Amino acid sequence: MTSPSDPARSGGPRRAALVGLGLIGGSIGLALRSRGWHVTGRDRDPAAVDAAVAAGVVDAAGEDASAEVTFVATPVGEVAGEVARVLGQAGLAADAAVTDVGGVKAPVVAAVGDPRFVGGHPMAGSEQVGLGGADPGLFVGATWVLTPTAATDPSAYALVRTVAASLGAEVLSLSPEHHDALVALVSHVPHLAAATLMNLADRRAEEHAALLRLAAGGFRDMTRVAAGSPGIWPDVCVENAPAIVAGLDALVSELGRVRDQVAAHDRHGLLATLRRAADARRALPAGAVRPERLVELRVPVPDRPGVLAEITTTAGDLGVNISDLEIAHSAEATGGVLVVVVDAEAAERFAAALTARGYRPGARPLA
Repeated sequence: MTSPSDPARSGGPRRAALVGLGLIGGSIGLALRSRGWHVTGRDRDPAAVDAAVAAGVVDAAGEDASAEVTFVATPVGEVAGEVARVLGQAGLAADAAVTDVGGVKAPVVAAVGDPRFVGGHPMAGSEQVGLGGADPGLFVGATWVLTPTAATDPSAYALVRTVAASLGAEVLSLSPEHHDALVALVSHVPHLAAATLMNLADRRAEEHAALLRLAAGGFRDMTRVAAGSPGIWPDVCVENAPAIVAGLDALVSELGRVRDQVAAHDRHGLLATLRRAADARRALPAGAVRPERLVELRVPVPDRPGVLAEITTTAGDLGVNISDLEIAHSAEATGGVLVVVVDAEAAERFAAALTARGYRPGARPLA
């Protein structure tokens, strides 16, 4: 195992490349450049490349075989092909990493099958569409999911994780399959529900001219995501169809139950439903943990494939946020130590889960 080095390789600025210069790709470019990176980018639309150079989103157009990390920010259906193209560049450094930003992970990760690729999904967006909505602060406080597998190169994972965290994101690791099941419920189904509700209101507005003028804060908040770019969603829905269909079926079932409560004038049932929802909404995680509330876990690990993926996805499955991660060499070269920083309240639970999997973590407070 090796750990990524923060200084630039040649003494100059660190180098990154972008494939796809829309909202997410453009925001990554602006965020990296604001932190001193040299960023190169390309897009299938030449006008988007020209606009990105003019707006300072990238330093230059084209490929960059010297890039430490490349972000593929294309529609999901194009990701695997673009990753293969990047990895096939002549002169690409052996320790370069490639990641993507797509909303579906399992089919993409399976199609790529290269240890230098780390599946990624920043859970950030905007009702703004395209490069014009790019924002260097888009990822601050957002969750950025990484999906390492047993084949993932630990150095590639650590590099991508470090860069994503440097943009202000909270990095969460999940298996590709678990990611797709969960994100269907918290992203894909809500987007389809918002679009459906917006279309319903729009059709009713043809009969009732005042309807959309009555759309207050709650309606606008609930349907805000429906204003996002429609072009990315057909690929997402096709690639993640089983999980999305299951989520839609569950939503339809729950709406049917609430519909029956309303029809039956069931005040008690409605109140219980709304109270549970209110309590759950208030319990959503918010904000970063203060440094004095962090614990460092040092986990001796064997030098075998899959260790990093197992430990980081265990944290993700438990909902434990990893604030920092470092891979330390063992002098004997038979393994190493994974240094993981987590919230003190979650440290014991995380350590117990690792112990159950055969690891021997040691803990110490950072304060």
